Amino acid sequence: MSTTTAATPAATDTGAPAFGPTAVHIRKSDEGVALDIRDFNLWYGKTQALHGIDMEIQKGQVTALIGPSGCGKSTLLRCLNRMNDLIDDLRIEGEIRTNDFDIYGPGVDVIALRKRMGMVFQKPNPFAMSIFDNVVYPLRVDGVTKKALLNETCERALRSAALWDEVKDRLNESALGMSGGQQQRLCIARGIAADPEVLLMDEPCSALDPIATAKIEELIDQLRGQYTIVIVTHNMQQAARVSDNTAFMYLGRLIEYGDTTRVFTAPEVARTQDYVTGRFG
Repeated sequence: MSTTTAATPAATDTGAPAFGPTAVHIRKSDEGVALDIRDFNLWYGKTQALHGIDMEIQKGQVTALIGPSGCGKSTLLRCLNRMNDLIDDLRIEGEIRTNDFDIYGPGVDVIALRKRMGMVFQKPNPFAMSIFDNVVYPLRVDGVTKKALLNETCERALRSAALWDEVKDRLNESALGMSGGQQQRLCIARGIAADPEVLLMDEPCSALDPIATAKIEELIDQLRGQYTIVIVTHNMQQAARVSDNTAFMYLGRLIEYGDTTRVFTAPEVARTQDYVTGRFG
């Protein structure tokens, strides 16, 4: 585990916050890098939302993105599967590389890319169909009709989402009748049914009670190693519990990125220290 720094904007005479070097001391994965973000910038019209983001997301690990509201966490997450593409006046610079190609490069099949990047949103969003049909929906979109394959995929995904034993006898019932926590685990099952490489989670527990949240956190721990997981969370205790590496963002900049234990117990940047100790946020 090594420490490096990357230059970020210096203080100005306008009273804007000063930014020193970004502290980087991540826990490396034996499997290498899943996503390599290189000098990535993003603008909404004339407003710059992301500034020179440089970070390597490690394969098979859980990476948490933390920071105050409006700091760019969800914006960065949605860039990883190009969900921001349809926003008017959006402009990007830099690269996000996976498997040696830039996901924003010319000729990239965005639909194929999104199949490799499963997504789970803040609020559970099951479709108004059966539990079974929810899970196998990604396969049916791809034209899969073989019943045996659909059945096998449904069971595999629901087992991976720690939901099989709870719903195996009511797969033909509407998913809308499930509890909120079950619905979110169903959405995770749907997200992994197509066997993606990366699972993106945008505050997946923000609408859940503590018991359901604990189950989602247990599930994330079980999925560690099978998938590369990137999770946005406002809950710093959750980040500390579930992640291998934590990235602290502030005003669209990456301030510190490192081994989660070190970020929370011995951060190198004063602003990180202030945030994780509750002095601002």
